[in-house]
Amino acid sequence: MRGEAGTVKRVAVIGAGTIGASWAAFFLSRGLEVVASDPSPGAPDLIRRMVEEAWPILARLGGRPDADPAAWRFEADPAAAVAGADFVQESAPERLPIKQELLSRIDAVLPADVVISSSTSGLLASRLSETCRHPERVLIGHPFNPPHLIPLVEVVGGAKGSPEAVAAAMAFYRSIGKHPIEIRKEVPGHLANRLQAALWREAVHLVAEGVASVADVDAAISEGPGLRWALMGPHTTFHLAGGEGGMEHFLHHLLPALESWWMDLGDPKVNAAVQQMLVEGVAEGTGGATPAELARRRDAALVRLLEARRSSG
Repeated sequence: MRGEAGTVKRVAVIGAGTIGASWAAFFLSRGLEVVASDPSPGAPDLIRRMVEEAWPILARLGGRPDADPAAWRFEADPAAAVAGADFVQESAPERLPIKQELLSRIDAVLPADVVISSSTSGLLASRLSETCRHPERVLIGHPFNPPHLIPLVEVVGGAKGSPEAVAAAMAFYRSIGKHPIEIRKEVPGHLANRLQAALWREAVHLVAEGVASVADVDAAISEGPGLRWALMGPHTTFHLAGGEGGMEHFLHHLLPALESWWMDLGDPKVNAAVQQMLVEGVAEGTGGATPAELARRRDAALVRLLEARRSSG
């Protein structure tokens, strides 16, 4: 399978909406050639704007000095777009029939040693590859939004997926500066989205029960554990909470309290009234800023955070 450093020169980005365009900009910054495809007539302009806006940031975050932001072209036909590709990143809409039909078309024309990686946020590789001739090379390569900034990529092989395809994808993502993690068992939503969903479920419950406002629930994360989570995950965080005794001491002394909290976690019913509370609470907590403005603030802060992490090793 192609994937080791130096074996991938051209990436086909199939599906060039927000996620696909972000992927394209990142691949270009790593010195790769990109061929993109999307049924939308506005896709080329979206890619062009994304590359132009993201390029200075990507150069600061480890882009290759010789990378060419113009090293991409557009093909409306996905089968034509994957011709000569060494790796395929699919980012079509999150609907199983659409992805199955698209992946089947791509699979039919690609050499068997080229990995097809789907950006799906929750679908299973086993289902996506059901109509493919080579299901062993179809896997999940789920990025976190925005892909050109967030290092994480979740790699999941399907029931018929080959270890070689998973290893090739892991090697490729690692070689271009991503932080791939292997999900060893297929579950809906993969790993990170399930963790997000679990936290948000309790956040919604606390708002619905009148425990705190939307703004204060958000602040409880962004001004508290979220700062630590930018540096280490929940297990290591609680390992430090155990002091000199680490995780063993933490489990011995604090696990009973945590288990009692687990028993009290909520199962909210997100009815119309709760939805209205969330909509109004977000508007109040963000001061009415538009999603686009909030995204710009977030991305600017992410760049500073990533640079700080790089400088500290």
